Amino acid sequence: MIGARHGVAVPKTVDGRTVRPPELVRALERSSRGMIDLIQLGVARGGAIPPAAWQNFPTDLSHFLAYFVAHEAHHRGQLVMLARQLGHRLPTEIAAGLWQWKKRSKEG
Repeated sequence: MIGARHGVAVPKTVDGRTVRPPELVRALERSSRGMIDLIQLGVARGGAIPPAAWQNFPTDLSHFLAYFVAHEAHHRGQLVMLARQLGHRLPTEIAAGLWQWKKRSKEG
């Protein structure tokens, strides 16, 4: 939503109750593209993203990136916690692997 008025496509929201894995993968790819487009928009604007009404962080790219890394980490933690609460202990290579950024970057 931050970049919509500047030509950055806003990905369609999925229904968390009915979304199937293939649809979710496509939605995550669109979301990833949107984040890349926002970063490129920020670079083109001299290092600042356009402000949004809900935004609770400064508009420079450093704060933007820090905010969304923290946001992503929060959701990863939620997923691990939910799996554990449902009795599904994630294998170490998955639970610990969430934080192996060098390894994950090579996968893309």
